Amino acid sequence: MLPSIDEIIANFEFLDDWEERYRYLIELGRMMPPLPPEAQSDLNKVPGCASQVWLDSRVAPGEGGPVLEFQGDSDAHIVRGLVALLVALYSGRPAEGILETDALALFARLGLSEHLTPQRSNGVRSMVERIRADARRALAA
Repeated sequence: MLPSIDEIIANFEFLDDWEERYRYLIELGRMMPPLPPEAQSDLNKVPGCASQVWLDSRVAPGEGGPVLEFQGDSDAHIVRGLVALLVALYSGRPAEGILETDALALFARLGLSEHLTPQRSNGVRSMVERIRADARRALAA
């Protein structure tokens, strides 16, 4: 089970060395429950990622509007950790809260932006846009 986003942020801030941060990111990916094989479909595949990435979203009614739950997976260890970070940030949140949350600012705060390859940075942006699009669809429904 993934730790809360607040715990993840605290752990990142505690780690000084980038190799330790990368190991922690990979460990987050390992903590994430596996995505069921039927969810690893073309419908859930995120375009714009160099690695294969799948994001599955479920919408449930909530007091303040629709709430989205996310599951994800990737065939690359570091990317799976990035997926886990986004799942921890966005899953279980109302659609409006998702649209108000800036994941890229969090990545910059954690120093990830400057240590990711341009391809991985583009992939993160694609994942965030997919999550935001799911939130917009949930609000429109």
